[in-house]
This record gives sequence, C-alpha cells and structure tokens, in this order.
Amino acid sequence: MSKTKNSSTEAGSKIKLVRDSFTMPKDEYAQIDALKQRAAAKARVVKKSEILRAGIAALAGLSDAALLAALAAVPSLKTGRPKQEAAPESAKPAAKAAVKPTAKPAAKPLGKKIAKPVAKPAVKPVAKPAAKPAAKKAAPSTAKRA
Repeated sequence: MSKTKNSSTEAGSKIKLVRDSFTMPKDEYAQIDALKQRAAAKARVVKKSEILRAGIAALAGLSDAALLAALAAVPSLKTGRPKQEAAPESAKPAAKAAVKPTAKPAAKPLGKKIAKPVAKPAVKPVAKPAAKPAAKKAAPSTAKRA
C-alpha cells in the first residue's frame, strides 16, 4: 500500500515532510484526543499527525463510492482562521490609543559603568621572530680635514 518510514529510509531516500495548518470544528478536534487515548489504552502511544495520517491512509483505501459517502458526512467549512470568541468586557484589554503616554519617561540616572572583562582570543597568534638589525660598522676615517 504505502511505504513505511523505516523501509524508505533504508532504501537511502529521506521522506520529505510538509508542514500545514487547517481549521476544524472543536468536536472533531476532540476526537483526535479520544483516538490518542484509545491507542494509549492498547499500549500504542501516537501523535496527532499519526492519527491524521492513519485516517488519510484509511480514506485512500476506500472505493470511490465509499470515499464520496465519507466526504458527504463531513460538512464543508469556511476557510481561514476562526474569529476570536467575544470575551466579557472585563477580560478585554484596554485600547492601545488610551494607553499611549503623552510625555517621554524620565531618563535613568547615569551611574558608574561597570567594565566588562575582555575575552581573550581562543588561539594565540604566532609571533614571527624579530629580524636582527644590521650591524653598522663605522668606517675608519683616514682622511684628515683641514
């Protein structure tokens, strides 16, 4: 039917994962948790994604008529993010316009600054040997000046 995670990774190719988000009714979302608990009761701990993937695999194995019947049992939803539920007036945050200060807050007093220790380099630089200065020989002066 479909490759498992272990069989495809043994073949040398990695499974490419896709991250997605969707909207669903709360009661259907609660069924995911109920299915997780049922699996845990049978000593099989699963994640939400495993529940969803198992459902997709089950749908993929249905005949066309059974698939259409299963899809007809699920109502179509409006796409997008759900609106936030109306909270009581006491729980709503204050409007930002009313909170804006009219003057700048006072500056903090300048105190004695604490010097941070300077980090030493991890690798010491290699010092080049100093070049020896050339010895200057004074030329003996044989000529006399008048």
